[in-house]
Amino acid sequence: MRWLPCGDAAALVEVDDLDTVLRLHAAVEAAAPDGVVDLVPAARTLLVRCTDQRALERAAAVVADLELPDHAVPTGEEVTIPVHYDGEDLDDVAAHLGCDTEEVVRRHLATTWRVAFTGFAPGFGYLVDDAGGRPLEVPRRDESRTRVPAGAVALAGEFTGVYPRESPGGWQLIGRTDEAMWDVDRDPAALLAPGTRVLFEEAR
Repeated sequence: MRWLPCGDAAALVEVDDLDTVLRLHAAVEAAAPDGVVDLVPAARTLLVRCTDQRALERAAAVVADLELPDHAVPTGEEVTIPVHYDGEDLDDVAAHLGCDTEEVVRRHLATTWRVAFTGFAPGFGYLVDDAGGRPLEVPRRDESRTRVPAGAVALAGEFTGVYPRESPGGWQLIGRTDEAMWDVDRDPAALLAPGTRVLFEEAR
């Protein structure tokens, strides 16, 4: 675990893998060190932002003594997202996994997902299997699309995600949803936040 200064009152805690990030995030949230105002997880780091330098030093001391849980329990709400499974890459995903498209959909629906972190665009959550498995691990497309529509449900690596707005993208598209991932008139604007549990259901 390595602390990297980030401004006057923040630091990036660098760890070995995403699983450690998730467990560290859960442990720091539970410990709630005085003066910590924000925690921002990413694939290999956790940003710890504090009120001032002294608070950051206290937080560093707390984190150094933490025992990480075996499994990070999601702390956010549970969200259900309806999906039309008619994505352009559904056949390619099935071929890569050595199954039919119905099995791809079954695995996606049967998995309880968790938002590990957010990024790429406002409202975009990187979702992982809450049980720690990798039921739909597939590579990114060889060539990115210049236009992926808002609401596209996609896979890349161990992650699933939903594009919050039209943008370029290289993930494998397996479906689409009408659910808004980002809405400036909603509080909070993002439907998904780190720690949120996500269930997908077939849209009717």
